[in-house]
Parts: sequence; structure tokens; C-alpha cells
Amino acid sequence: MGFSLPTGTDPHSVRARVEALEILLERSFRIPGVNMPIGLDAIVGLIPVVGDIVTTALGAYIVWEARNLGLSKFQLTRMGANVAFDTLLGLVPLVGDAADFFYRSNTKNLRILKKHLDKHHPETRVLEG
Repeated sequence: MGFSLPTGTDPHSVRARVEALEILLERSFRIPGVNMPIGLDAIVGLIPVVGDIVTTALGAYIVWEARNLGLSKFQLTRMGANVAFDTLLGLVPLVGDAADFFYRSNTKNLRILKKHLDKHHPETRVLEG
């Protein structure tokens, strides 16, 4: 028995995929002793150039999913700017690696996407707690 994500293009499937990707990229592990969440964005980002390319591509995928859901040009521009800023920070040695712990572009973009979904597709909401 394995874990699988919905593959459809409906808003509910997109939300599930983007939420899972955000968890993987931003908070899939905890740093022992400080209980701070980190994800693959911070870990893969430690690999010069290749790590930045991979994490930028995954961040761009979230923006692409948002585009397919019909988010406004303003929302897509904000999301793209978040990815671009994260990428530019990542290009600076050491500073970029530290920034991955504090500037979480994928989490910011998930918030923008969820706000759109909650307004235009309220049936996709999942009650937590």
C-alpha cells in the first residue's frame, strides 16, 4: 500500500498536490534540538547551482498549477516574484542557504493559492483540527 496524490485537474486535486509539495519543500523534517521545520528546499539548496535549479523548478510548478486554476495576473505575478526572490537569495553563497530557513516562498505561494481556492472553490476546503 503506497501513498498517491490525485492526478486530476480539478481544484480539489490541485490543492492536494500543491499542499503535499509545500510540505515536502518547506517542512518535511525537524531540526533536532530546536524543533524547527525544514524541507527539501533548504536541503537540496545546499548543492550549488543544481539545488537552486531544482528548487526553482518545483516552485515554478506551483505557479503553473495556480495559472491552470485561473488565478489573476496579479496573484501569479506575486507568486512568480516569490519564487524569483527565493532563487536570487539562493544564488548568494551561505546567505541563500540561511535564507531558506526564513523565507519560504512555497508557503507564501500556497497561501495565495488557498485564498483563491477558498473564495472560488470553497468545496475544496479541508477542516483541520
